[in-house]
Amino acid sequence: MTAAVCAVLAGALAGCAAEDPDAGTNGVGKLPADQIQTKAQTAARGAGTVRLAGNLVSQGRTYKLDMRLGQNGAQGQLSTNAATFQLLRVGDALYLKADAGFWEREKGAAPSKNDGTAASKLIGKYVKVPASDPVYKRFSGFTDKSTLLSSLLGLHGKLTAGERGAVDGTRTIRIAAAQGSGGTLDVSLEGKPYPLRLRRAGGAGEVRLTDWGKPVDLRAPAADQVIDYGKSISIGD
Repeated sequence: MTAAVCAVLAGALAGCAAEDPDAGTNGVGKLPADQIQTKAQTAARGAGTVRLAGNLVSQGRTYKLDMRLGQNGAQGQLSTNAATFQLLRVGDALYLKADAGFWEREKGAAPSKNDGTAASKLIGKYVKVPASDPVYKRFSGFTDKSTLLSSLLGLHGKLTAGERGAVDGTRTIRIAAAQGSGGTLDVSLEGKPYPLRLRRAGGAGEVRLTDWGKPVDLRAPAADQVIDYGKSISIGD
């Protein structure tokens, strides 16, 4: 091999070694971890909507969720080991659709479809839940974009950054708290630095965040599909 050819090859290899891993990205990969977290939080707040899907542990219960969150409400599905139900919030009005078994566990009402009890009236209907009810307090947080993301996107411990990867084909950089034991967050390196995947500290769940800024159809159910149990019926009497 001639000296000229060797020189050309050496230059090419040097160029590969010096290739910028952040070329063509939004640049957040060059920032310290705390600044990446700040930019991800800012991007999340600035987006009007997001879809959040995965598993969360809250108050000792594990929830599987698939929620589409907007500025003025949300709609989607929650599941526990005992039940699966639909959640819809439009403004301050929270609606929940579940089977009679769910309401029996919540309120002590009988679950029969034919016995004429309060729980039987709830089957297949959207129940408008009073704001004073424990059910409202327990589940409304899953429909509040600002509250939910604020609680999820705050990692616990000293932050580090650097691991590169991809989430659903989008290049990401991972920030980790307390070397991962305080949670990890994968942030997009393409377009706006949205958070795309969160692993919570202590094995308290993993969620993916997608469809940032895409429209969410939020409208109250038709009147004939709604029961206001704060006014129409008495649960557990």
